[in-house]
Amino acid sequence: MASRRSQTEKARKKPEDRLDVFPAFMKVAGRRVVVVGHGGEAAAKVRLLGETNAEIVVVGRDIDHELQSAVDQFSATHISENFKPRHLTDAAMVFSAREDWDLDKAVIDAARIMGVPANAVDKPEICDFYTGALVNRAPIAVAITSTGVGPVLARHIRARIEGMLPRSTGALARLAESFRDAASKVISDGNLRRNFWARFFSGSVATNLYAGKADVARAEAQRLLNNMAGEPGFVWLVGAGPGAEDLLTLRAQRLLQEADVIVHDALVPADVVAMGRRDAERISVGKRKGAHSVPQSEICDLLVKLGSEGLKVVRLKAGDPMIFGRAAEEMEALRAGGVGFEIVPGVTAAFAAAASAQIPLTLRGVASNLVFATGHNAKSETLPDWAGLALKGATVAVYMGRTVAASVADRLIGAGMTSTTPVAVIENAAHPDERQFAGDLSELAVLSNRVEIDGPVLIVIGEAVGHAALEQAEPLAPQLVRAVAAA
Repeated sequence: MASRRSQTEKARKKPEDRLDVFPAFMKVAGRRVVVVGHGGEAAAKVRLLGETNAEIVVVGRDIDHELQSAVDQFSATHISENFKPRHLTDAAMVFSAREDWDLDKAVIDAARIMGVPANAVDKPEICDFYTGALVNRAPIAVAITSTGVGPVLARHIRARIEGMLPRSTGALARLAESFRDAASKVISDGNLRRNFWARFFSGSVATNLYAGKADVARAEAQRLLNNMAGEPGFVWLVGAGPGAEDLLTLRAQRLLQEADVIVHDALVPADVVAMGRRDAERISVGKRKGAHSVPQSEICDLLVKLGSEGLKVVRLKAGDPMIFGRAAEEMEALRAGGVGFEIVPGVTAAFAAAASAQIPLTLRGVASNLVFATGHNAKSETLPDWAGLALKGATVAVYMGRTVAASVADRLIGAGMTSTTPVAVIENAAHPDERQFAGDLSELAVLSNRVEIDGPVLIVIGEAVGHAALEQAEPLAPQLVRAVAAA
């Protein structure tokens, strides 16, 4: 007995690691909730209560315009009197926002006599309860509290949760509620029922609802209920962005946590791939320029096969899947194979590079067009299609152009572009080892011979580059700089 007690005591948390509050949600629908005050603090509480179906009552003889607007907006009842304890009759709770210690304390004291939970704004030491920073996805609600210690931190946390939860999360919850009784009757096995709900909330049902296809989502839910074993797979073509984990979209992050299989390119950093569900299968298809370890046709076949097996698949591509990511071939294969799919955009390399180097890709009076180009066609006998736009003043972002940089420069200069046109080269954009190089079009040719620049590069050409913050960038042609200095 003594040994067991000792183990229990050791397992208990220290007092500072335990909460001083018990999280709970109070039922207020149709009930009277009183706000006592006259100004902005009271108005904030009215707006917060406006997220509920409570009967809001505002007590205050003279209220300002902001509070009056909140009263009107949420159809609250205004009692134009100084506070009296009788105002708390039948109240579910009361907020005192009188912005004076003694006046707020008087409300708290009256509320405790009448057994009404009370909160005094910005006076946590006399509160019966705290109001959390609220994320409303009715009927789903998330509230975050710092127990009065760090309200600003609580608001920051709320902002992150707001971004993580799609606006239609509540609609998904209501759809689930409509299937709850049927699921209990049709699926008697507890493990199978849990599997049903796991698929309901992370598969095609949720995907279609989040996409605004409520009718399709309901049909998918019914089909899932009718045949648990036959749930079709789904493929998401997801842009991983330029590589920085915090540039991954919230949707991409959520899908990585839901995927059964992650099929990723070699350019996607390991840390991003690691953000996937721990037990998800990872399949590297190792696509790099000039060294495709897996042919594109095999990748397409793999996606169709995995989707046809009922798996949730994230096809993770560097940058944005629709910009030089060969997504068109994969979409065509998935359509032909009857596998559902969705595109999740990512931050493409041009935007990441421009952000790092502070390059205004468009600039009024300088560049009103933006061209995304690939260097793969630059060795052809004819000038690249985008060259004409470049000559007219467009900013050109050239992907995968390091090995053909000399050809790009020669053809553009030969077509009439001035050799002094500013050029920026960004290697490993948005990665910790990013490098920036600056020069002009006459110097671009040296990029083909700089073997130490072996990471993915993005070349930006155009007059707008001259307005970038490239003072700390390395010279694109350092040998030319040395030669000029020596002269």
